[in-house]
Amino acid sequence: MLFWPVETLRRETAYSTSPLDIDSMTQRIERLVQSIADSDQPMDAILICSEVNVRYLSGFTGDSTWLLVRPDGKATLLSDRRYETQIAEECPALESAIRPPSQTLVALLAEYLADSSLKTIGFEADHVQVSTMHQWKEQIKSVEWTQTSGLVETLRSIKDADELATIRRAISIAERSFLSVTNKLTPQMTELQIAHELEATMRSLGASGVAFDVIAGAEPSGALPHYHPRNIALADCRTLLIDWGARVDGYCSDLTRTLHKADVRSATADRFEAAYQAVLESQEAAISAIRDGVESIEVDRAARKVLQKAGLGDAFKHGLGHSFGLEIHEDPRMGPMSTDVLREGMVLTVEPGVYFEGEFGIRIEDDILVTADGFERLSTLPKGLDDCRLVV
Repeated sequence: MLFWPVETLRRETAYSTSPLDIDSMTQRIERLVQSIADSDQPMDAILICSEVNVRYLSGFTGDSTWLLVRPDGKATLLSDRRYETQIAEECPALESAIRPPSQTLVALLAEYLADSSLKTIGFEADHVQVSTMHQWKEQIKSVEWTQTSGLVETLRSIKDADELATIRRAISIAERSFLSVTNKLTPQMTELQIAHELEATMRSLGASGVAFDVIAGAEPSGALPHYHPRNIALADCRTLLIDWGARVDGYCSDLTRTLHKADVRSATADRFEAAYQAVLESQEAAISAIRDGVESIEVDRAARKVLQKAGLGDAFKHGLGHSFGLEIHEDPRMGPMSTDVLREGMVLTVEPGVYFEGEFGIRIEDDILVTADGFERLSTLPKGLDDCRLVV
């Protein structure tokens, strides 16, 4: 049970996957074309093979489809007959080339390029298998292939107004689901049941699914940062770490809260509370350091400085946070080896944590927007020690 008011649950509008409007699609493709022009890699076109990047640029939500983009902004989807109608509905402004079941996607690309003047084509080296690369070279000998990396991902790191609105919905659904589930915990409930209840509640409020598999770790299980829930009941557990997120129209949210029983005093309870306050102070120090133009490593250092001062530096076993959007883990990252610079429009998780093997783990995670003059807290769940009590 959580000690803060719970608003009456209301169902989020049950949005289906919203099509990308033509203006947004055109702007995204134009930004990609400009990025190519600004690079030192001359190419006649770029072939986008990442399913997520194809969706970002075109609005197409299927798979097994490539997107060929030329310097003049003309873009063509190469797909198969399963998606012919879907492409017409989701991407009415795009040209498409559709293959029959008897033809491979590589063969379709070769056929499409046979009469073209495209000689140098860039491809996403991070998303293409070596075997596919060999097939291109064997079947499309007229083309010189050049590797690219991170061009679309860099564009995706800055969220536009529509993306931010969708992310806000995903956060809202996640928060209201958390309140609903944690206010009806019982001693007999298991970690797995909590995870399943959270997923079901998020779906009932309008999410298409979870952003990732829910983590629910009771007491010692919480000391494993990427734990998979099991049939462990809450009855004898004094702490519960929950890491969860909703997916709405393809976009994610990502939150963590750690709950604790406060009815019996003990040395362990005192240790937990001291560590919790240190993690909370660490998170607030990091959030306060976020602003346009700051190096992400500096935000990470702000968090680690607090935990090191509290004698908990070695218990912080991961990076401070990451961006998210169409994927749950996106650039930029915030950690001790980060080289990224934060920019206005980026959305970040800030999630310091400390872990004590065989005892408990504490992680507090919120979603933050980088603004022109600092930051905006997108997530709103209370996180004070007294707010996050576990009553079963």
